[in-house]
Amino acid sequence: MSAACCLLTEDQFLCSICLDVFTDPVSTPCGHNFCKACITQHWNVNVPFQCPNCKKLFYTRPELQVNTFISEMAAQFRQSAQQKASSSSSEQQAAKPGEVPCDVCTGTKLKALKSCLVCLVSYCETHLEPHLTTTLNTAPPTKDWTGVRVSPPSHEGTVRRAVNQLEETLSKQLKKLLTEVELKRVQQSAVDVTLDPDTANPWLILSDDGKQVHDSDVWKTLPDNPERFKPCVCVLAKQSFSSGRFYYEVQVEGKTEWDFGVARESINRKGQITLSPQDGYWTIWLRNENEYKALADPRVLLSLKSRPQKVGVFVDYEEGLVSFYDVKSAALIYSFTGCCFTEKLYPYFGPFLNNNGKNSAPLIISPVNHTE
Repeated sequence: MSAACCLLTEDQFLCSICLDVFTDPVSTPCGHNFCKACITQHWNVNVPFQCPNCKKLFYTRPELQVNTFISEMAAQFRQSAQQKASSSSSEQQAAKPGEVPCDVCTGTKLKALKSCLVCLVSYCETHLEPHLTTTLNTAPPTKDWTGVRVSPPSHEGTVRRAVNQLEETLSKQLKKLLTEVELKRVQQSAVDVTLDPDTANPWLILSDDGKQVHDSDVWKTLPDNPERFKPCVCVLAKQSFSSGRFYYEVQVEGKTEWDFGVARESINRKGQITLSPQDGYWTIWLRNENEYKALADPRVLLSLKSRPQKVGVFVDYEEGLVSFYDVKSAALIYSFTGCCFTEKLYPYFGPFLNNNGKNSAPLIISPVNHTE
């Protein structure tokens, strides 16, 4: 094992997230290795799940496998590196008051030789080389700190604040970019959806093309067939789905209350109904103009940065996934995961009560614009 370590380069034992020797290395399905704690924390912050090396996107959180071979090799290398470090530490100087310390050193912080102007981190001689050769494709511009002195303790806090702000900004931008890519992907599953008048509550008005629905103040005399909702003010689509993926978009502009999503075929349509997965409904709603909830069990209060004007609904039948998107901002609103679908699913629409004209705007099934 020691002979094999000698044949391998140092960067092959480093985690590309923490830039340190692997600790409990695990492998992703795409074949890249990371410290277990590093990749776990990375995926806790960045959703959906993506490999930091090759950018492969996983739509469910992968099961990480312990890489015993890399673990053994890393242990051998760590031991060798510690021996080298102990022999060379005497040659490197600890940072004195007024000198820039290495941000990576643990314990005694050595004097920094250079600072990276990209990641804003200072490195001693030991930690500079793996940084330049492993998180960057080409060596970034650096500043030589050999002849520079600063007044402590302000420099460390300033750099840390700048790093934290940069990380937060990049994280937000990356998350938004990934969601935009995800939305473009699910829009490829768009289907044509029209409303089924045989299921519509008698208070509802449907457009002739079956694309719009709103509550009225007039009760229509209609056959009380088993498919019709009564007294709940809602309606299903004509189309049903029992496999694969499907996506549609609903315009909610001008409405103060609504609910929609998907429902299974065997739902109760008479009397009072409860919108919950246990009763066969996977929906979100708006109440009181600005109260958004995912109707899970228990219900989840949603904190949205802006009022959605158009909402996309995506279903992956085999994956057991129902997701809702704010189309304009390309933001994920909520996802029901781990669902078990065993029968036909129908798009479900509840325009809610007219409320003396305050909520008279219709729910509109709108065509999907892939370039929006």
